[in-house]
Amino acid sequence: MSRRRLPSLKGLQAFEAFARAGLMTRAAEELSVTHGAVSRQIKALERQLGTRLLAGPKHALTLTPAGRELAASLGPALDMIAASLPGAAADRELVVSCLSTFAMKWLIPRLPHFIDRHPGGRVRIVEDRGAAAFGQAGAHAVIRLWRGPPEPGIKATPFLDHAYGPVLSPALFEAAARDPAKLLALPRLHSETFAAGWAKWADDAGVALPPATAERAFERNSYMLEAAAAGLGCAVTGQAFAQADIEAGRLVAPWGFHPLPTRFTYLRPALNEPPLSKAFGAWLATEGRKAPPPAGPPGA
Repeated sequence: MSRRRLPSLKGLQAFEAFARAGLMTRAAEELSVTHGAVSRQIKALERQLGTRLLAGPKHALTLTPAGRELAASLGPALDMIAASLPGAAADRELVVSCLSTFAMKWLIPRLPHFIDRHPGGRVRIVEDRGAAAFGQAGAHAVIRLWRGPPEPGIKATPFLDHAYGPVLSPALFEAAARDPAKLLALPRLHSETFAAGWAKWADDAGVALPPATAERAFERNSYMLEAAAAGLGCAVTGQAFAQADIEAGRLVAPWGFHPLPTRFTYLRPALNEPPLSKAFGAWLATEGRKAPPPAGPPGA
């Protein structure tokens, strides 16, 4: 059997990370090296292959035709190598615990994109809104609203801004929109998971709330959002929870969303992180960058 002529594996990893992330800085973060190291590894790979993989100015590099061709096959090839390593079979299932409404409204609708990229991996989502504890319900990692640095031994990837505000059905909004006072007096929906939502929002927004025509409570945020979409009243909720329904025309957010200091963060043990967990964290960061930033009231 003839010897395989293969270029540097580090160069291939650096190029694949850049091709997927689109920026040297993001590739460097993923590989835990410097921006310059990624650039040098890719240049060395180009010399080994005798072809240009990237073109353009340093701040706006793009893939050449040869780069696009290599990138299309390199990701699956690296996934196959990772899957064939000893002990990799135990790393093919990732159990992630998170808030049920976040799983339902944000995470699960996007999950097919990750599964398509990692067909050999299994991701299982379990519900938990308690403290970030690994091992509960078999969880290898958790997604929580987090602020500040993680505890020692924990690796954290903040990936999505958190903001909140009132939402209601378009029909209910149109019926009351001519009179702002009437709009604020609509039936108020509450979730037991964020019981102080209306009071906090009114304080942050500097709004004096008139008495509501009705108060309706729900055990879960997801129940409350469905009630709002059905026209039962106005609910205060997180933008990440409501964004899909807003884009689908089921909800409107007439006052926009107020940003909060916490962020949705992917937390897992720092030592011996399995490849699937690393890939999931990088994917969450990519998906988070696609999400719209917190938006103020229309016309603000």
